[in-house]
Amino acid sequence: MSAKRLFSFATALSAALLATTAASPAAAQSAPSAAPAPVPSAARPNFLVIVADDLGWSDLGAFGGEISTPNLDRLALSGLRLTGFHTAPTCSPTRSMLLSGTDNHLAGLGNMAELTAPNQKEQPGYEGYLRPEVASLAERLAAGGYRTLISGKWHLGLKPEQDPHARGFQYSFALLQGGANHFGLDQSADPTKGATYTRDGKVLASLPAGFYSSDAFAGNLIEELQRSRKDTPDKPFFAYLTFTAPHWPMQAPDEDIARQHGRYDAGFEAIRAARLARQEQLGLIAKGTVAHTPRAPRGGWDGLSVADKREAARNMEIYAAMVARMDANVGHVIDALRASGELDNTVIVFLADNGAEALDAKTTGAKMLARYTTTANNALDNLGKGTSYTTYGPEWAQAGTAPSWLTKAYASEGGTRTTAFVNFRGLAHPKSIGGAYVSVADIAPTLLDYAGIPSGGTTFEGRTVLPITGKSARPWLEGKAAFVHAANEPIGTELFGSRALRKGDWKATDVGDGQWRLFNIAADPGETQDLSDKYPDKLRELAADWDVYAKANHVILPDQVLYRP
Repeated sequence: MSAKRLFSFATALSAALLATTAASPAAAQSAPSAAPAPVPSAARPNFLVIVADDLGWSDLGAFGGEISTPNLDRLALSGLRLTGFHTAPTCSPTRSMLLSGTDNHLAGLGNMAELTAPNQKEQPGYEGYLRPEVASLAERLAAGGYRTLISGKWHLGLKPEQDPHARGFQYSFALLQGGANHFGLDQSADPTKGATYTRDGKVLASLPAGFYSSDAFAGNLIEELQRSRKDTPDKPFFAYLTFTAPHWPMQAPDEDIARQHGRYDAGFEAIRAARLARQEQLGLIAKGTVAHTPRAPRGGWDGLSVADKREAARNMEIYAAMVARMDANVGHVIDALRASGELDNTVIVFLADNGAEALDAKTTGAKMLARYTTTANNALDNLGKGTSYTTYGPEWAQAGTAPSWLTKAYASEGGTRTTAFVNFRGLAHPKSIGGAYVSVADIAPTLLDYAGIPSGGTTFEGRTVLPITGKSARPWLEGKAAFVHAANEPIGTELFGSRALRKGDWKATDVGDGQWRLFNIAADPGETQDLSDKYPDKLRELAADWDVYAKANHVILPDQVLYRP
């Protein structure tokens, strides 16, 4: 089967986009002159980018966790673990940055489509899908001679012209929405009625018997790799594997849950303390690092009833089973690449899309999840099955983000510093840890750099596009640079009114209450000591930098926050 023709978008830009581009410092980059010819395919690496959904910072064994993740651990420990990697505070904004190489407010995901505030609706940058003014990483790589594949969560648009197959992915098996029943019980060809899956741009009427999300996404990617290799054997590949695990609802096969039995009976605090100790042993955090005090709405483990402890432990057992199953499926993909002879020439990037999810289905998420939970069977002995619908809550989430402050949805370190590593032959320092600040927006220019494909300019295949503003991490990865982002470079973020501005080791953080706090992240990664009073001039400097960032990226602070776990 030959690769289908990529969708071609209109070249005319709206006046709003032109204004946005003009306001961005990156707009000063003009289109390049004669673009260098791509490097011959035989010399170019393959790319495998794996995204886990809501995975905690310390869930993997290689990052301090107790969950059995041997396949990811092997890749992480033999590669470069990134302890300064940052994303947006939630999933679709992160994915828009990954594929665009620019800020989510420009790429179309200034807010999540389903959570857009009234004053943000119909504003440029808040469309809720990846804008056509973005030349996606897949489009750029496909035009440069790569076969491009996606299997898994998309969450960047529901319409046919927004499907991954229309945005550069020649081979695709995609869940269009941001989450779904992991056993496929909510599948529907109508996106307004359930979870919609497409293959190569065509909506699937049904899912196969025995469907489980992680199995299906990994298995389909392996099939896509085989199919695309047969169609175009001389082309390198860009494979984008996007799990929905371990995003709620907490669901996993019975046998996987059974393997976790009793492992979490000691409670939140004990697991959190053990993970922090393990992070010190692994060199992921400095000895004596002060962790931020967790938010404990139920008063801690000892304050729970016996029944609540049983339920909380079971939810974490299910979560751990989801992570372990995802890991096993990564192992299947790696085995397939090894068998095909492609593994040795593959750059592997693994990341979580944001911090761990603290939403509680019974409290903070009761309204949002009511349409699912009211019809679910959440009896203790049914938890984890496809007919149940549960979350694991803020206490376990903060065991996963420690030592950082808070969780997903916040611009604090707990919401934006995520598990990430790279593994490939060209690393200057394999089997090590890199602490430099790296943004998810740096992935696109880094991969394009390794592919020998230009990433500059504001035109692509005859249309005007947003410039890539991320930085290639290649010099740093190869030991030729001490950093990816200079200490004087301000880097902003915002979502749901929670804001941050990073500049070297300094960070100004607003968790959504309108109050700036100042931290030295190098000395205090847990954001435990507010230095605003001690260094007021530094705080004013960073706050002013954020104002410049917000204006350049057309940030519109929400007049209503619809999601704050």
